[in-house]
Order: sequence, then C-alpha cells, then structure tokens
Amino acid sequence: MAKEMRKVRTGAVVRAGMEQTAVVEMVWKQRHRLYRKPMRRVTRFYVHDPLNQCRVGDMVRIQETRPISKTKRWRLLEILHRRQVAEVQPIELETDIDAAIAEPAAETETVADAAAETDTVVEPAAEEPVSEVAVVEEPAAEIESVADVVDSAAEETVAEPAAVADTPAMAETEAATESAVAEAGEEKDA
Repeated sequence: MAKEMRKVRTGAVVRAGMEQTAVVEMVWKQRHRLYRKPMRRVTRFYVHDPLNQCRVGDMVRIQETRPISKTKRWRLLEILHRRQVAEVQPIELETDIDAAIAEPAAETETVADAAAETDTVVEPAAEEPVSEVAVVEEPAAEIESVADVVDSAAEETVAEPAAVADTPAMAETEAATESAVAEAGEEKDA
C-alpha cells in the first residue's frame, strides 16, 4: 500500500493497559437511511504504541499500517494533547482511612485509662442507710403521681365527646340528629 494513501484518523485513548498497545475510540455521526436522523457511531482501533506513551483520555492521531498482530492495524503518529488526570493511588487512600480510624480508637483508650486511674484513686464515701431508704421511696411516690395523672387524663378523654359541639353549626347538627333518632324510636313504638 502506498504511504500517501494510508488512512489517518483522530480519536481518544480509552484503554492503555496493554504492552505496546492502546485502544483508540473514534466517534462520528451518520444519517439514518430511512429516518434521516443523525446516529452516533463509534469505532475502536487497536493501535501500536512502541514507547507506551499513551494514557487514557489523550487525543491522538493514528495511521493505517500493515498488520502488526491479530487485531492491530494502526500505529500511533502523534499525541495531540494530553488529558489532565489527578493521580490518586488506592494505597494512599487506605492509609488516610486507617489513620482516621486509629485516632478515635486511641482517644477512647486514653479516656478509659483516665477513668481507671480515677477509680483507683478516689474511694466512695460511706452513706447513711436512712438516705438510701429516702431515695427508694421518692421514685415510688413519683410513680403514684404519674398513675394519678394518667387516670385524670383518661377521665378527660371520656368527658371530651360530650363537649365536642363547640360551634353553633355542630350543635344544630347534633340536635337534628338526636331529634331524628327520637322520632325513629317513636315510630317503632307505634
């Protein structure tokens, strides 16, 4: 094949993990034959990269060449521009997380050590048994008062349905309902 007639394409590198090979993707639009709507077409080329200089995201120019391997039929001409990618290693992230986890664990250990030291140094003072009995009786008194509150609340809820008719319109509807019930009762008796 004549060197002047070789095809030249421009595309983006989508994979560069192989030895001396990169995968370049070229996207173009083609009109549908029947519906005339533009369709997005994608073609992937396996490109020979002898110096392993391609990285993912780079825009490159490639040229058709003789078969180099089973799938490689293109070679790298030049890298048009490189994509700026942040270089973050997974190991760095793991060490940051491990350090963050280790700090709170160390704080809890120091708090536990300080509490253990204060327990051994400070001895509890002896209390009189009378004060303990008074402490025990107070919660029982509170429980009785809570029971009284619950009973009074239950009585209030029972009393509330009679006092539902606060507005004049509600009083009229209740009176009409009661009179209708009374009339129905009289008709049954007759």
